[in-house]
Amino acid sequence: MTLHVPISKAQELMLDYQSIRSQSIKICEPLEPEDYVVQPILDVSPPKWHLGHSTWFFENFVLVPNLKDYQAFDLKLNYFFNSYYESQGPRILRSNRGNITRPGLKVILDYRNYVDQHIARYLEEFGDRELPKEIFDLIILGLQHEQQHQELLLTDIKYILGNNPLFPVFRENKADQKNNGTSPLNFLEVGEGIYEIGHQGKGFCFDNELGVHKVFLHDFQIMDRLVTNGEYLEFVNDGAYDKYQYWLSEGWEWLKQLEVKAPLYWFRKEGEWWQFTLNGLSPIDLNSPVSHVSYFEADAFAQWKEMRLATEFEWETAAKLYSPDITNDQNFVESNNYHPIATQHSKDYQFLGNTWEWTSSAYLPYPNYPRLKGALGEYNGKFMVNQMVLRGGSCATPRSHIRHSYRNFFHADKRWQFTGIRLVK
Repeated sequence: MTLHVPISKAQELMLDYQSIRSQSIKICEPLEPEDYVVQPILDVSPPKWHLGHSTWFFENFVLVPNLKDYQAFDLKLNYFFNSYYESQGPRILRSNRGNITRPGLKVILDYRNYVDQHIARYLEEFGDRELPKEIFDLIILGLQHEQQHQELLLTDIKYILGNNPLFPVFRENKADQKNNGTSPLNFLEVGEGIYEIGHQGKGFCFDNELGVHKVFLHDFQIMDRLVTNGEYLEFVNDGAYDKYQYWLSEGWEWLKQLEVKAPLYWFRKEGEWWQFTLNGLSPIDLNSPVSHVSYFEADAFAQWKEMRLATEFEWETAAKLYSPDITNDQNFVESNNYHPIATQHSKDYQFLGNTWEWTSSAYLPYPNYPRLKGALGEYNGKFMVNQMVLRGGSCATPRSHIRHSYRNFFHADKRWQFTGIRLVK
């Protein structure tokens, strides 16, 4: 699955389109028909909805305004598959997406094929010519949007299966995961200075990565790997979930209300901790990075260790210094692990892949943030309140989708994503 972002010729863009669109279907191959409709909690959308919504995006924003004489597949689908675009009319409540038993899965797959055929027809009209920049940018945004939903597909499927008492295996892991332990913990030095933050270069980025600006950072030390399950287990065994002094007030109320005692997907079985993964239920691997923790848990762990979470500016600076390249040996979705794995060598700093890393930074616009007009202006900007920034991508993130400047964001209580911890001192 590749993305030739700098190329704007229609034929080459179509290859990217086909590759990325087919990946969504491939992710869903192990599912049973009943799995496509389930919505256990508000945060999780049914797999069928993801397949329909990502298709609606291309139909609504590319085909309807630009392809002459285009006839929508079924206008009633707009109500089901509009996610949060106020400018695009009424939509089903997010909490009711699991009630969509009709249209059936076959209709959704027909919808995808119909839209894909018309995208191909539209691009064929340009031949070997380059697309107008606004059209090219729109299709690339749609592909990046679909890759976001591919990650959500995996994490939502994990929640659906992980809350089934049979703990069904999603996909047997065929990858080589020999684990010879994790690297000893060390700290990486970053010197005091002025650093540039934000996306630079000609490749794609989301609007929330703009504009580039300078920040002053005091010198700091940052962990050279992620916090492991074993290290987090010490926090659990110390009774830290019952000690208010480590927790933010809102976090303390959250864990008391939900009776949280460990990361999501950790289960006690015959006196030992087990963990549900997309490869099934197994004893926790003490050397692998801890995942599925909320910001509240990450911050409490930092307080317990008498350290802190990095700001997003510290994280981006350190990642660029110590992991400047995105490589094939980093644990993204293409590795087929579907789970965080231990460090493989001393220079594997885990900044990219494995887990999204909570930072201490609130999700806010950068200076000179280019707030877009129209429907696409609703993509990021209106969510810039009451959320925290995460960095680095995860084992469910497509490799071609990530950048050092990529800013993910969630509310502080969310933990169904692959979210982990790195500390600073």
